Amino acid sequence: MTAIDSGVRGFRDFLTRAGLKSTRQRDAIVRAFFAAGRHISAEELYHQIRAQDPTIGLVTVYRTLKLLRQAGLATERTFGDAYVRYDPTPADATHSHLICTRCGQIHEFQDPGLDARSRRLARSRGFTITEQRLEIYGVCRL
Repeated sequence: MTAIDSGVRGFRDFLTRAGLKSTRQRDAIVRAFFAAGRHISAEELYHQIRAQDPTIGLVTVYRTLKLLRQAGLATERTFGDAYVRYDPTPADATHSHLICTRCGQIHEFQDPGLDARSRRLARSRGFTITEQRLEIYGVCRL
């Protein structure tokens, strides 16, 4: 099963548990969201979907992204610009970000050593980590 199929299935399961309906428009938005494979703003997602289905509105995109967040399938992120972006990576998959302040690109990376040090630090202080973020701002080589 692909990450896209898994995301769609997880979203449909959430809708069923919440007593909500799965619609063609919601399915198209969720598929496009997981297919993007990157941090994406609601506006970017809307323009991408609109090219395939002009009947989908921006409000529907925002509402579906809100449902994805409620389902735990998306995380809302702000990286110092005016846009809120949505991360298709589940919140329990720890990763960090390199953000280019010139071109706006966001590069994800994982560092198990960094994660282990964070857990040790928290544990030594009697602290329970509920969420972890590392954002490094700079300029990429492009």
